[in-house]
Amino acid sequence: MNSATGFVSVSHLKINNQLFKTVCMKNKFLLLAILVFGFATVNAQGGPPQQRTVEERVKTVHEKLDSAFKPGDAKLKEIDDIFTTYYKAQDKLREEMMSGGTRPTREEMMEKMKPAVTERDDKLKKVLSEEQFKKWKDEIEPAMRPQRRQQ
Repeated sequence: MNSATGFVSVSHLKINNQLFKTVCMKNKFLLLAILVFGFATVNAQGGPPQQRTVEERVKTVHEKLDSAFKPGDAKLKEIDDIFTTYYKAQDKLREEMMSGGTRPTREEMMEKMKPAVTERDDKLKKVLSEEQFKKWKDEIEPAMRPQRRQQ
């Protein structure tokens, strides 16, 4: 700005225009970065965990018990059958409880699952040695339980 006349020169306007465009571009870039970061954060949290299939859960147990005890193919097949039956019963009970319209509490679910767990454990006791079953109950089974997210 010319202080004597109070007018702004053309070259001064060009510089201000370039500065304005630069600031606008930086703001657009910053806004884009915030949007991308926000989307990534929301997406990373995901929704509720997906229920794994019976086969996936049996495979996990199979691998854990095979590496822990090396029971042999015949016993592993028997163990797989025990857990397949157990997980199918568990899924059926869960479906029945959820179909009531209200979500049951964890304690209610565990109470309903007790007979299936007892049946599974009785069958496992016949296949595993006393020491192996103890290791299953004390170490392997607790480690396989899904960890609840803390909010």
